[in-house]
Amino acid sequence: MNKNIKDFDKWNIQKKIIHNSGTSKFYRVREIWWCNLGVNIGSEQDGTGDYNRRPVLIIKGFSREVCLIIPLTTSQKDNKYYLKIGLVNKKEASAIISQIRLIDTKRLIRKIGDLNKNKFEETKKAVKNLI
Repeated sequence: MNKNIKDFDKWNIQKKIIHNSGTSKFYRVREIWWCNLGVNIGSEQDGTGDYNRRPVLIIKGFSREVCLIIPLTTSQKDNKYYLKIGLVNKKEASAIISQIRLIDTKRLIRKIGDLNKNKFEETKKAVKNLI
């Protein structure tokens, strides 16, 4: 599929299913989850694969229903918006701190692991410096 052509219609069907049948998840900050991130506008970070999923780091919780996340990627870029965090699912991963966003926890699929405390504090500091 051409990277510039996005299937919003297919994602809209998936989004309705997630909204109507999904349940809020119990989570904690520092956890890494698979997430139904979806198909988004322009350069906003999309999920990947047939189900538009991507690992995310939970950076802050607001309630059982919503949390602040940072999408993760295996793409390694050397700039201030990509922070290397180590192995996730046995692959080197980076947090894309410029793509921080609020999500409903119905989007969360399953927990993958936890980010170590030092790397989490480094990530929070990078987000604060970005803002």
